Amino acid sequence: MFIDEAIVELIAGTGGDGCLAFRREKYVAMGGPFGGNGGKGGDIIFKADPGLNTLIDFKYKKIIKADKGENGLGKGMHGKNAENIIIKVPLGTVVIDYDTNLVIADLTKEGEERIIAKGGRGGRGNMAFATQTNPAPHYAENGEPGEKVKIKIELKLMADVGLVGKPSVGKSTFISKISASKPKIADYPFTTLKPNLGVVKTNDNRSFVVADLPGLIKGASLGHGLGDKFLKHTQRTRVIAHIIDMSGYTNDPYEDYITINKELENFDKSLLEKPQIIIANKMDMPSSKDNLEKFKQKIGNKEVYEMSAIKGEGIDKIILKLADMLDKLPKENLYKDEKFESHVIYKFKEEKPYKITKENDTWKISGKEVEKLITMSRLDTDEAIIRFSNKLRKMGIEDELKERGAKDGDPIQIMEYEFEYKQ
Repeated sequence: MFIDEAIVELIAGTGGDGCLAFRREKYVAMGGPFGGNGGKGGDIIFKADPGLNTLIDFKYKKIIKADKGENGLGKGMHGKNAENIIIKVPLGTVVIDYDTNLVIADLTKEGEERIIAKGGRGGRGNMAFATQTNPAPHYAENGEPGEKVKIKIELKLMADVGLVGKPSVGKSTFISKISASKPKIADYPFTTLKPNLGVVKTNDNRSFVVADLPGLIKGASLGHGLGDKFLKHTQRTRVIAHIIDMSGYTNDPYEDYITINKELENFDKSLLEKPQIIIANKMDMPSSKDNLEKFKQKIGNKEVYEMSAIKGEGIDKIILKLADMLDKLPKENLYKDEKFESHVIYKFKEEKPYKITKENDTWKISGKEVEKLITMSRLDTDEAIIRFSNKLRKMGIEDELKERGAKDGDPIQIMEYEFEYKQ
């Protein structure tokens, strides 16, 4: 089964909790804090594997979750880091943030890896907070939550040449003649329901990869027929081979040529900038010669290559032409910017790390930094509560509540936690 799109939720591992412990051993004076740090949560990593050619592994696996790091222990022992999850994907896999539509990764090289969701760091044990002014801290941190990200995964085939054209123009027959690919071939439209890849070798020992894409019809870029489901696979190809049924038995060859180019343009204008070779197929049919002359008159001085795919005539010349074209073309990245940093936000002014709203009589505080702070804070000792309060004060939350008219005893809510405001 060929699967080239999937939507998956990734949950990286939470860091292990830091330990709150003290050294109480005989003959060890002033033992002090002895709690170790928690281990790091597991990352979720995608790795390009040339042995794969479909995203079928994601068909039923909609949520992928990494393990939590081990908690820190007494006697200064740190928790073990969780194992990273490495997910193998085909070459040409593009990872896109589902909410922002930003590209996170484009994996095109064998063995290339990218961290898609980062595991949280381990919480610090009380040993890490010891200072000269506070040599025996009575607090430790919980582990940092791992990243949660919903992603769209797309497979855009890594092929040098993409075969495009109307249904039943002979694309599958052509690729079966020039490579070891064995696509299903029949005398009805849309025989090809999934892309087929074939490796082509010329007589002078040059080789390249050809993709046979399902036939396109008018409106394909809008989802008609097999729609834009497979148009994306043309984006990586360096050369587009446009195959036209020159027999004219079902459609006018020139109208087919215009229709397909229009659909390519509507899907992605850059596709028309790619080098394109025009191949007139079914030249063994009685009407093909006359139709070819009319076709050439309409397209001007563009070169047209003739063949009969079913008889194997004219194919060698086309293969050599494709190889010559590819020799002159560099391999370009699908995305111009290679730095896929989906987590970087360019700030044009300083932004508050929190948001304060009032619902009924309750002040609600939200924001990524505040929620991360309370998640990692262990509010089980007076000293830990004071430390948490001081951090909120440094963020400016206390001053803003005062300016907005908060009074003693007003309820304050952060996530599911509730507090009372005191001046």
